Amino acid sequence: VQLVESGGGLVQAGGSLRLSCAASGRTFSDYAMGWFRQAPGKEREFVAVIDWTGGNTDYADSVKGRFTISRDNAKNAIALQMNSLTPEDTAVYYCAAAISMATVKSGIGSWGQGTQVTVSS
Repeated sequence: VQLVESGGGLVQAGGSLRLSCAASGRTFSDYAMGWFRQAPGKEREFVAVIDWTGGNTDYADSVKGRFTISRDNAKNAIALQMNSLTPEDTAVYYCAAAISMATVKSGIGSWGQGTQVTVSS
C-alpha cells in the first residue's frame, strides 16, 4: 500500500492541525493504520493507531486527550486531529499501515514520506 501524508505546517502553541493520509494500491480496509512522529535528534515514536473498522484506537500517553485518529474507508484515508499543540509536538509525522494494530505499533509495515509539523512557542 502506498501512503501520502498532507496537512502539516506551522502553528502556534495551543493551536490545532489536522493531518491526512491517503492510501492507494491495496484494499485499504484490510489494514490497521497509524501515525508516528520523529523529532530532530530523536527516534521515531508511536503516536496513534486505529483498526480496520475504525472502532478501536490507541494513543501514546503524550497525546491522549489532545489527538484523535479517525478513518474513512470509503475515501481510503485516515486523519489525525491535533489540538492543544505544544512545541514538544514538533516533528515529522508519518502515516503507517500494517495488518494489525499491534504490527503498526511495532513499526513494521508500509510508511509514507512524512509531513512536517512545527509548533512555535
